[in-house]
Amino acid sequence: MRVYLAGPDIFLPDPFARAEALKGVCARHALHGVSPLDDLADEPACWAVLPEARRIALRNEAHIRSCQALIANLTPFRGPSADAGTVFEVGFARALGLPVFAWSNDSRPFADRTRAFLGAAASRAGDCWRDSEGLLLEDFALSDNLMIEAAVLASGGALMLGEVADAARWHDLDAFARVVMAVAGVP
Repeated sequence: MRVYLAGPDIFLPDPFARAEALKGVCARHALHGVSPLDDLADEPACWAVLPEARRIALRNEAHIRSCQALIANLTPFRGPSADAGTVFEVGFARALGLPVFAWSNDSRPFADRTRAFLGAAASRAGDCWRDSEGLLLEDFALSDNLMIEAAVLASGGALMLGEVADAARWHDLDAFARVVMAVAGVP
């Protein structure tokens, strides 16, 4: 089974080594991991004239279409929520009817992370929290925005949370390995 490996892992200092590590975990469970960094077989020649950002987006969408499932790294990225590109890929896979699986190395609820991120800019207003502009903070006791977790679960996928030290959040692959086992059907 081909699985697309979505996540901000491509921004790590050695993204190719990370991709190989993720693919290695997949291979141990008879899955073929597909990285956003992988070349696309039969990439249309007309894409060569497009700006690089557009080529990357088209390539990633083509990779997702070529897979039977998606595994997303939802570890918070540059804020309290998952990487925006990864969230798009989750929605894209969900719209294609693919099972979406996800993992995160931060098990704190999204609301707690958001309040910590906002600091003094978050305040209690009656029975809810608001930011400095008076906007409501989402608080459904979920791991991230409700649409992300709902997409994962409604697709038939699963979400695995890890609780690791901050220094290990971009290196620990335990939650990833657990979600790979779920994809592979290993108890």
